[in-house]
Amino acid sequence: MRNVPADHRGVLAWTGASSFAELGSMIPISGGPQAYLAYAYNPLVSFLYSWTAISALKPGSGAIIALIFGEYVMRLFYPHDYNPQDIPHWQTQIMASLCVLVAFMLCVGSPRLGTRTAVLLTVIKLAALVSVTVLGIIQLIRGKASSTLRGPLFSGTSPNPSSFALALYSGLWAFDGWDATNFVTGEMKNVERNLPRVIHSSMSIVLTAFLFANVSYFTVLEKDVVARSNTVALDFGRALFGSLGGVLFSVMVAISCLGALQGGLYTSSRLVYASGQEGFLPSFFGRLNQRLKTPVNATALHATLTIVFIIFGGGFRSLVNFYSVAGWGFYFLTVVGLLVLRIKEPNLDRPYKTWLITPVTFSAVALFLLFMPVAAAPLEAMAAVGFILVGIPIFYLTRERPRDISGERGTSLLGKVFALCLKFRGTSRSDYVRAAAEEHEEQMEMLPPK
Repeated sequence: MRNVPADHRGVLAWTGASSFAELGSMIPISGGPQAYLAYAYNPLVSFLYSWTAISALKPGSGAIIALIFGEYVMRLFYPHDYNPQDIPHWQTQIMASLCVLVAFMLCVGSPRLGTRTAVLLTVIKLAALVSVTVLGIIQLIRGKASSTLRGPLFSGTSPNPSSFALALYSGLWAFDGWDATNFVTGEMKNVERNLPRVIHSSMSIVLTAFLFANVSYFTVLEKDVVARSNTVALDFGRALFGSLGGVLFSVMVAISCLGALQGGLYTSSRLVYASGQEGFLPSFFGRLNQRLKTPVNATALHATLTIVFIIFGGGFRSLVNFYSVAGWGFYFLTVVGLLVLRIKEPNLDRPYKTWLITPVTFSAVALFLLFMPVAAAPLEAMAAVGFILVGIPIFYLTRERPRDISGERGTSLLGKVFALCLKFRGTSRSDYVRAAAEEHEEQMEMLPPK
């Protein structure tokens, strides 16, 4: 993972985020890639994304974050010289599962609790990154930088393209989440202006913070220590302040992981909720809790799947590889869909339009990332492809919603998306936004009261 500079990984993620900004402002509908794939291709591709995201991508990502939480917390219960590899994995799994349960309660307590908690935990996360950066700069000024910064940075790294792709996967996962805002585009005000601003400002903050934090880690720690460790921040704190520093930074990272998990659970549960409403999942998952006004059933399903991945997912590395192959396959299709729409719909109103080189670069690198890991991680790659293909028969079994008590057959969300997209052709921008707002009026119930 350390083979690939953090700034290169961040810039690559930024090209994807910029492409999603154009898609989101052009098609201001909640659902993210689900809506874009339906418009650019067909309902089957859109369903395969929903199937994979709900069943594997989002729970798998949450499981990775929860396992990091578990590793940092469990290190606190063992002596500092204890080999982390000797810590029983089941203990880490239990701690990770507890983290998921806490995040679940924060998400379903009330709409306001979920958003306020996300803001608070994000502030703590940024404070942790800033503190790492400041401490690293102080060490540089004092002339106590490690030998890593004075020697060749890439000595001993592998020239194998497959290994390079796996390193990119691990690094890009750290920047993942840039597509999350598009899941709630239909609930935003002034989408054409605010969505690009949110995406570009957040990417610039994250890229800068991660770059300086990594430089600080290598300033204090030798690269061999960083390569071996699964808890770099804890080792960083111990190197500077001893055991107390290790405890302090472990707690900060654990809180950051809880915040990331809670945010992911909050947004992903909305995808489950929408799929329950459209008939891809039982309608039980498409209901709001009458008392809490939150999608408790949808959030519970996502939390349960996350715990399943924690227990049976095969560990951090296997989860990252599986998640990345499946996830980047749909990232590739979505951004290529942007290019398809520029050809199919050249007159479609685009309030924000990224440079052509942006989606082209992202698509080319994504294609490389999809083919190269087959040799280095064939089991994870085949598992991801197989999991996606299983969704094809499921699509034909579930594409029509069962009749309700009144005897009416409900229209799926994908059908609504297509009808809405057809309606958009030749309409003005104001009609476009108004139609999208009317089509997703129910989603506004999930927003916290002002």
